[in-house]
Amino acid sequence: MLLLPALIWAPAASSQEAAVNAATGAPATGAVDQLFDELKRETNEVAARRIARRIEREWMEAGGDTAELLLQWAQKAAGEEKYHVALDLLDQAVVLYPDYVEGWNSRALVHLMMGDYDRAMSDLSRALSVEPRHFGAMSGLAGILRHTGHEDEALEVYRRMLDVYPMRRSAQRALLNIVDQRTGDRL
Repeated sequence: MLLLPALIWAPAASSQEAAVNAATGAPATGAVDQLFDELKRETNEVAARRIARRIEREWMEAGGDTAELLLQWAQKAAGEEKYHVALDLLDQAVVLYPDYVEGWNSRALVHLMMGDYDRAMSDLSRALSVEPRHFGAMSGLAGILRHTGHEDEALEVYRRMLDVYPMRRSAQRALLNIVDQRTGDRL
């Protein structure tokens, strides 16, 4: 049974939380905020993808060396289909760094690889509570929602994603597919 988490996005961290973010694995909001402003304004798909990769790099590096190393080991284990090893490593990352968004997002991806949608949804929800603009987490969440027949919720997630990352072609296509399906169903 799929448990739908509340699709609530928390506001971005205030500047007073910047020091705490560094210690807990959350990215420094100033640099990330600036990159998101650029991403939202960019109209060139290739340039937007470069900005998105810079944001992803910020998220990856936000936890520090230990968190990044745990993620690298987990990615290697998942690539070798050693999912339980990957989950053990990612469990350590999220316990040590509970605001490290990439720990939660990566753990969700491993759960997805294992076909465990409930746990993946839970981790994606947590990632989005840490970083409401995490377009990777939104993409995963929307994909699960579509796969499980929750088209209305998926549509809302794709809309939110496009508000954050307007040039994300996969989200544009998915949103259009859902709308086209509904329009075709009504004819």
